[in-house]
Amino acid sequence: MPDRQLVFVGTYSEPILFGTGQVLQGKGQGIHAFWFDRTTGQLTPGPVTKTRNPSYLAFDPSRRLLYAVNEFKEYEGMASGAVSAFRIDAKTGELAFLNQRASQGTDPCHLMVDHTGKCVLVANFASGSVAVLPIMADGSLAEASCVIQHQGSSVNPTRQRGPHAHAVELDAANRYAFVPELGVDRVMIYRLDPAAGKLSPNPDQPWISMRPGAGPRQIAFHPDGKLAFLINELDCTMTSYRYDSARGALEEIQTLSTLPAGFTGNSSCAAVQIAPSGKFLYGSNRGHNTLATYRIDAASGKMQIVGFQPTGGAIPRNFEVDAEGANLAAANQESNNVVIFRLDNATGKMTPTGSEVDVGTPVCIRFL
Repeated sequence: MPDRQLVFVGTYSEPILFGTGQVLQGKGQGIHAFWFDRTTGQLTPGPVTKTRNPSYLAFDPSRRLLYAVNEFKEYEGMASGAVSAFRIDAKTGELAFLNQRASQGTDPCHLMVDHTGKCVLVANFASGSVAVLPIMADGSLAEASCVIQHQGSSVNPTRQRGPHAHAVELDAANRYAFVPELGVDRVMIYRLDPAAGKLSPNPDQPWISMRPGAGPRQIAFHPDGKLAFLINELDCTMTSYRYDSARGALEEIQTLSTLPAGFTGNSSCAAVQIAPSGKFLYGSNRGHNTLATYRIDAASGKMQIVGFQPTGGAIPRNFEVDAEGANLAAANQESNNVVIFRLDNATGKMTPTGSEVDVGTPVCIRFL
């Protein structure tokens, strides 16, 4: 691993109306590149690629291409956001724009590239839909080959009046796609055909339901492929599942709070990630402004809380653990900063390095 590594940060560059009714004034300029010194933990600013509200980022398997959602409600006269494709210059951090396509739904908030690099899957939050966009030979995007519109609602009168797809994640075999549906308290499960760019409901388990009002947001799979962990935005909980990879089916094991006992303030959850070792699990609390850390028992799938680390800012949206599990970068959306922590692989605890940089409304962080 080289001593210097590229890091990309997606931001809000213009105002956006959230599902809470809050209007956030975007202060970013687009996709901000930084050079991360693995020895000192310092971040040095690199080039900025201007594009509208590139809130969430994903690499292709070769890590030569970067895809970004453009989170807005209208695109080329239609009710849609967009997805943009870029080629990465790993020497300079520059991004070469390839093209942009409609996400076929409003406020796309999350995306990923399938493990074969054939297609991008995108979750459209405001409209509650998921779409597949094929990747062309040069890395650019074709028009969507599949769009699935979710239906339904749940008990929260403000946040769950309709469907709100919040993320899309694939299992290790690239066979099943999982879409946490905040608006209807379900994780939708689809079979993926990457060559055809198609999703179809999983016949064995088309969805799994959460407790009413949970508001599922993001899901992550354990490195062993046998467990999955779901962070629930609205009731501030983390749920572990046993995963049957042959059937694409989830079975609930345990649910714990992401907040310390006795907390009475306002908070909601955002991101979830598992350490590369598979020993620890992290989830972000917006309002409490911490990262909750859990120890994972891989045999039982149960979690044990380790602690709550303040993120050094307000409203930690997304965070990223590097590939070696040595460092964690946290994006504090409303204090406009990114903070670096060292991770202890023995205890799972994190220590601030003293390294932070100013970034306007940072949302998503990706170590190249």
